[in-house]
Amino acid sequence: MDVSQAVEQRRAVKVFDPSHRMSEAEIEKLMSLVKLSPTAWNIQNWRFVLVRDPALRQQIRAAAWNQAQVTDASLLVVLTADLKAWKKDPVRFWSNAPQPVQDYLLPAMTQFYEGREQLQRDEGMRSCGMAAMTLMLAAQEMGYQSGPMDGFDFDAVGKLINLPDDHAIVMFVVIGKGVQEPLPRFPKLAMDEVVVVDRFV
Repeated sequence: MDVSQAVEQRRAVKVFDPSHRMSEAEIEKLMSLVKLSPTAWNIQNWRFVLVRDPALRQQIRAAAWNQAQVTDASLLVVLTADLKAWKKDPVRFWSNAPQPVQDYLLPAMTQFYEGREQLQRDEGMRSCGMAAMTLMLAAQEMGYQSGPMDGFDFDAVGKLINLPDDHAIVMFVVIGKGVQEPLPRFPKLAMDEVVVVDRFV
């Protein structure tokens, strides 16, 4: 399957086969691909919580207004952003770069993020958004269906997964074998409404 096919065929699926299990090799492949998602400064500020404990999945389902896909999907991924990743041993992000490059990047990145809490949060949202799309397209290519979710109690889920204070939950992505066709695609807005050339009028 090429990228265009994956984009065209990917749909937000809500009904999954609860008996299906992904193999460890499949999960490893999926997570290896998602780690290739881009991040500013290569800070890799996403943290992917793979929720495997059935009891915890049930608790998270309760915090997601009992949406069945939370427990029925083969894989529940909670995408979280480490908002302070940029200052946690940052030299490792460019360890194979020439020394002059490293000498430039560290102070430049520190100046960019230091004291800018909203920017740090925005950066985490951007990074996890790109990673979520990578997850869903990679799953599609592997023959799985997926669905992004933000319909849950973020604070309750944060407590259930012991979310660190310097992290933020961004969304869920559920992945598995869909057993029900999604609804027909809803109409997409006209190209001239969503594509702006040069500047807004």
